[in-house]
Amino acid sequence: MSVRIAAVQMCSGIDPEANARSMERLVREAVAQGAIYVQTPEMTGAVQKDRAGLKAVLRAEDDDLIVRKAAELAGELGIHLHVGSTAIALSDGKVANRGFLFAPDGQRICSYDKIHMFDVDLDNGESWRESAVYSPGNVAKVADLPFAKLGFTICYDVRFPELFKAEAKAGAQIISVPAAFTRQTGEAHWETLLRARAIENGVYIIAAAQAGVHQDGRETFGHSIIIDPWGRVVASAGGTGEAIVIAEADIGAVKAARDRIPNLRNGRAFSVEEIAQSGTGGVAA
Repeated sequence: MSVRIAAVQMCSGIDPEANARSMERLVREAVAQGAIYVQTPEMTGAVQKDRAGLKAVLRAEDDDLIVRKAAELAGELGIHLHVGSTAIALSDGKVANRGFLFAPDGQRICSYDKIHMFDVDLDNGESWRESAVYSPGNVAKVADLPFAKLGFTICYDVRFPELFKAEAKAGAQIISVPAAFTRQTGEAHWETLLRARAIENGVYIIAAAQAGVHQDGRETFGHSIIIDPWGRVVASAGGTGEAIVIAEADIGAVKAARDRIPNLRNGRAFSVEEIAQSGTGGVAA
């Protein structure tokens, strides 16, 4: 089975209403090109590093503008619309980095909370502490859709191959990686990591990204991409500004890749033994 899938690249600002309009315009363009599954980037609703500014626009899930607009669009256009993620206010005062998948009738199929928090200090002076604001998720998700089984991840999750393997072993044939990668880490690792996850698991990878210099001063890497189960880039975008990345995903290629390299079946349990060197220079008994 072949399905036309699309990733829309955005440069979200700090105003959710403006971002919702951009999302709607790009989704409509993707559907006009034949896409029946469309994915938006991480933090579609607002890219805002100032905590007070983010708090001012936060809403609970039922009141969130992006969530409502995505449900309306999915129902109107008759597509599977995947909001890569947006910031959602939680009852405990924290925030969820939450993705949403909507069905062609506008109903929500599921949501996914980013599991791994980006807590890093980069050598260019950038410091990120997502765990200071966001509550991490703890449940991986695989949705059984009419055209394929779709696994969910978000951005920094890409550095944790065990998550992708678990979803692939649960049947995922496409794994989504909506992102807002920093320019520095994107230049170093973005495509390499995504191609590795596709190859290791024999899955399509679709990654809608934020791109360019945002209103809050942040710079994201862009290069939204679709990769096939053999690790080949089948469609990609540039590093700045809006774009639509679209491709035909041949779901039969998933089985073909896994039959050629059956590593998901060939894996074996093992233990790790640490060997200490003795004080005499010999090997410890």
